[in-house]
Amino acid sequence: MTNLERWVDALAAEFDLDPDVVDIAGVLDLARDAAHHVERPAAPLTAFVAGYVAGRAAGGSTDLAVDDVLDRASTLALAWAPEPELPGTGTEA
Repeated sequence: MTNLERWVDALAAEFDLDPDVVDIAGVLDLARDAAHHVERPAAPLTAFVAGYVAGRAAGGSTDLAVDDVLDRASTLALAWAPEPELPGTGTEA
C-alpha cells in the first residue's frame, strides 16, 4: 500500500467514507489537467468543485456520477484557453 493510499484510508476513516469511492487516479488526472491547462492554483480548486458536485450527486441534488464529474471537469480544463489578465486583477502583489 502506498503512502497516498494510506492517506485516503485515513481520510475515509475520519469522515466515515468508503475508501473505494475515492478514484485516486481520476482525481490526480483532473488536478494535473487543471494545473497544466488552466494554471497551477486551478488544481485544488477544480478538485474541490468536483468533490462538491459529486457530494451533491450522492445526496440526490444532481444526477451526475463521480466519474461523470471528473470527466466533465477534465474535458473543460483540457479545452480551456487562458486569456491575458488585466493589470491589477491578478492575485499577485
